[in-house]
Amino acid sequence: MLRHGRGAPCSGTALHASAVATLTDWSAPTEEQDTLRRRYLDHLAAHQDGLAKACFPDHLTAGAIVVSPGADAVLLNHHRKAGAWLAFGGHLEPGDASLADGARRELVEESGLASFDFDDEPLSLDAHAVEFCSDRGTVHHLDVRFVAVADPDGSHATSEESLDVRWWPTDALPETFPDMYALIDVALERVRSRQSSSTPGGGSSRAPAE
Repeated sequence: MLRHGRGAPCSGTALHASAVATLTDWSAPTEEQDTLRRRYLDHLAAHQDGLAKACFPDHLTAGAIVVSPGADAVLLNHHRKAGAWLAFGGHLEPGDASLADGARRELVEESGLASFDFDDEPLSLDAHAVEFCSDRGTVHHLDVRFVAVADPDGSHATSEESLDVRWWPTDALPETFPDMYALIDVALERVRSRQSSSTPGGGSSRAPAE
């Protein structure tokens, strides 16, 4: 379930194949999510470069929402271009070994976290329009989102892409987009569910953010 370190870099073809395998194997939790899953797979079938930022007007992206171990707080960044509090994420790169690897890299780059538990299983999908991604016009990010667990110990940092990075109590979240509130809800549900079902000798291990 959890990654331990970063995988070997993939070629564009290998990353494409990895993304197709991940989305093919993923059991979507709702009919709406399954519709998006099939849309993503159709996009990848039609576009060998469907994971690249250069693929216009749609391309896949990857990101992660960070939850505290007690599932009572989330780490968000005040995104400079979007002007809103968001989870971490962005464009995939040729050196990413998988969708999860790209999300993990983006999380490290944008949050500065030194240590966290990262769940390799996709959490949710979300397709949304982005006006500042390309000078050619509106782009649709076909986002694949994951969840990570980290201690709110102040080890995070603000990157050039953000105005601020901050832990927020789940009962006092900042104003943001509806899809972010939905993402936070499903992330909290998964963390609580997997904590309650963990057994001695099983569960997760701490993965260094290298």
